[in-house]
Amino acid sequence: MDTNVIDQYIDDLMTKSTAEIPVWNIEKARAGEKSGWDYIDGCMIMALLEMFDTSKDDKFFKFADYYEDYRIADDGTISGYKKEAWNIDEINGGKNLLTLYSLTKKEKYKKALDKLYDQVINQPRTKEGNFWHKKIYPDQIWLDGLYMGQPFYMEYEAVFNNGKNKDDIYSQFFNVEKIMKDSATGLYYHGYDSSKSSFWCDKGTGLSKNFWLRSLGWFSMAMLDTLNKAPDRGSENWNHLKAMFIDLQDSMLKIQDESGMWYQVPNFPGREKNYLETSGSAIFAYSLMKGFRTGILEDKKYQNAGEKAFNGICEKYLNTDSGKLSLGGICLVAGLGPETNRRRDGSYEYYMSEPVVQDDAKGVGPFILAYNEYKLIK
Repeated sequence: MDTNVIDQYIDDLMTKSTAEIPVWNIEKARAGEKSGWDYIDGCMIMALLEMFDTSKDDKFFKFADYYEDYRIADDGTISGYKKEAWNIDEINGGKNLLTLYSLTKKEKYKKALDKLYDQVINQPRTKEGNFWHKKIYPDQIWLDGLYMGQPFYMEYEAVFNNGKNKDDIYSQFFNVEKIMKDSATGLYYHGYDSSKSSFWCDKGTGLSKNFWLRSLGWFSMAMLDTLNKAPDRGSENWNHLKAMFIDLQDSMLKIQDESGMWYQVPNFPGREKNYLETSGSAIFAYSLMKGFRTGILEDKKYQNAGEKAFNGICEKYLNTDSGKLSLGGICLVAGLGPETNRRRDGSYEYYMSEPVVQDDAKGVGPFILAYNEYKLIK
């Protein structure tokens, strides 16, 4: 693996992007919109901040600070953020503000953090006590949402609130284990509707029909990042969450393709139209390598599996397209509903129908996170 080539790719992504128009936000580009405040950009900036954390190369910090400073006013108002949407995805970018506030002590970052925390504390909940995914998805838990909200919630609690609400965070994970985990495979269903009224859910269980790779990845990172941010490492609840994390990695290793990657619908390898997908594979590469590095996974087989996944992505999807490096095989988006979009029904055919793109941050961000871990090993 020529790391110089990947380093150049990351440099190009930064130099060709502005705070208004980042080259990695393919969703916004396709819609003809400028970037605002969304989880996609949050993923990318987090990856750059992790590169800074391990390399101490100022170019990563400077770009991340420029990017976030641009969209936050002195009073902490976040351009493009809408609390009233009760969208848990909107919380994801707050993780970067926690990092940047610790590095810069800019007061506007703390004011913005407080606004995001206010949403977290007041976020509507299912009857089980978990955050709604969004106002337009009432009573629903998506695996994606655990990643978007809980690591931020835990880190904010640890830094500013003496961990007061940490048990609330753990209980939301444990509810997902109780409700959304499939005992036969050890995998978790993409979504759950506690009202059991959505067109896509099983009317008996409230669960969606399938497992989706990237949502499993988001959930994996949610557990890993929460474990590493928690102020009570080694407590009973922490150990329970650690056991959940390890169990998911073990379940994923059983279905890891010989290439090192995983399939879009991971439990149906080789099924017609199913494909090896980059973003979810990169997330698990990161989870496995960082899980081992941070002592949560204790057997080197996990690190080895993560390396294999990263190398598999590079071999299959990192290529030169029209003279420039490009990362392919990325599912652009997938979700469940709402009622006005019945195409998103959680069926196998639905997951095969979403566009597969190049260089979108939902794949590039996790790829850089995995690359950062890979470089630490080498």
